[in-house]
Amino acid sequence: METQSQTVLDRRPPDSVRSGGIVVIKFGGTSLETTDRIRTAAQRVAGLRSAGFRPVVVVSARGDTTDKLLRQVHAVTGASADGTSHRELDRALATGEILSAALLASALNARGVPAESVGAAEAVLLAEGPFGGASLRELRPGRVAVLLETDTVPVVTGFQGIREDGELVTLGRGTSDLTAVFLASALRATECHIVTDVDGIYDADPRIAKLALRFDRLSFDDLVTLTSSGAEVVHRDAAEHAAANRVPVRVYRYDASLTVAEGTWVGPEAKR
Repeated sequence: METQSQTVLDRRPPDSVRSGGIVVIKFGGTSLETTDRIRTAAQRVAGLRSAGFRPVVVVSARGDTTDKLLRQVHAVTGASADGTSHRELDRALATGEILSAALLASALNARGVPAESVGAAEAVLLAEGPFGGASLRELRPGRVAVLLETDTVPVVTGFQGIREDGELVTLGRGTSDLTAVFLASALRATECHIVTDVDGIYDADPRIAKLALRFDRLSFDDLVTLTSSGAEVVHRDAAEHAAANRVPVRVYRYDASLTVAEGTWVGPEAKR
């Protein structure tokens, strides 16, 4: 287990990582809200790659894009959710992540880092269940594997999957975290990074509670307990999947240092 002073950006990678270890890094909506933040995200991914890792990126829709898309869909159906086809709603909402992936891939390519946006059907992120509330079930050989083999960064759309019947389905609000942890587990990644608008996991919401305390380290069980009791930094389903599959998670703010470990690290039996 690594110490809090270590990070995938400032440590010398172990042999397994030098040979091409994978790090999944998920950028939340606030992390991609502006052009400057997209460029900062690209710089962070480029830093991981330069440190000897193979980054796999997962993105959320930018800012309040999902809410705007919801309003647009409801506007054309008379502002009534009952008048909205769940299939078409999912397709409309999925465009938020598709745009984020294309923008970040473009920023990476502009920096000289080969990258390509990847949709759920291309990935192939197999899901099952209803529109608006599906569950990820399997990562099948697809575009992610092809890109990793050619040293190209996959930028994957979070929040969505593809069913066996070919339908695009979304997984519920806030589930790009789950997409990232799911990919990290399936790809046997070294770590899964969650880049968000707070600088780690707290015992209360730091945006509301001024005296909230940040954890440097947490165990998987601690993370599940915190998310089950209302902590919103990491999605509850993502926390449970990380715990069940022993996926180390690092949570930090989008403007965190590129060279010094910050935020909260979650792993097996980590002490606070």
